[in-house]
Amino acid sequence: MHAADGGRGADVPFPAGTLTVVPVTGIGEVRPDDDLAALLAEALCRPGPDDGPHVPWVADGDVLVVTQKVVSKAEGRIVSIDPDDPDAKRVLVESESTRVLRRRGDLLITQTHHGFVCANAGVDLSNVEAGTAALLPVDPDRSARRIREVLAHRLDVDLAVVVSDTFGRTWRNGVTDVAIGIAGIAGVVDLRGTPDATGRVLEATEVCVADEVAGAAELVMGKDRSVPAAVVRGIDRSWLRRGSVAAEIVRDPAGDLFR
Repeated sequence: MHAADGGRGADVPFPAGTLTVVPVTGIGEVRPDDDLAALLAEALCRPGPDDGPHVPWVADGDVLVVTQKVVSKAEGRIVSIDPDDPDAKRVLVESESTRVLRRRGDLLITQTHHGFVCANAGVDLSNVEAGTAALLPVDPDRSARRIREVLAHRLDVDLAVVVSDTFGRTWRNGVTDVAIGIAGIAGVVDLRGTPDATGRVLEATEVCVADEVAGAAELVMGKDRSVPAAVVRGIDRSWLRRGSVAAEIVRDPAGDLFR
């Protein structure tokens, strides 16, 4: 993977299969009722020759990864919360949950109405104004589809879109970004029945490529850089199809060994 920064070695050719990850800057603070897709469209363009009309710097087959936080802000999923009330966050988390799986102090592991199992139902107090909290989008797949459709109309470019959020992982320390909504890209690529590098047939390998793309993008977005989006270029074109986190990635409880 090449995190494009224009620095030393930027002109060195990379082999086929290389990914390029580019931060999308210049979007500014996103507020409720902002047209996020329009802001993204503007940020994905640059001035044309001789200061002519702006032209897109993205291309067909690129994947635009957008953080959940700015999607939630634009969709008005910001609520007031009393920072001095120790029970306020718990009540809010429970209202965003269909099931509480575990409790430990202030931490709740819950299942959201989307089917996500995560800490505190995705309720987040970081990178929002004091006294407020961000909730997950109501339908992140729909959010991704809308952004993709608007960008296709405004830029005449066929992009895939991933809405990402930060999740912890059972049995592993640390957090990583995963896909909570997608459009135009597979959630899971099924490699069962195909040969591995030695010719052996794979029997159980299903790759969550949408999560991998979200994690790659987070490397250039970070948590403290005010970069809410990134473009990933170079993914396998066979991954570009109609996709859905709800349909492909969220595990059916019947197949879950731990709930």
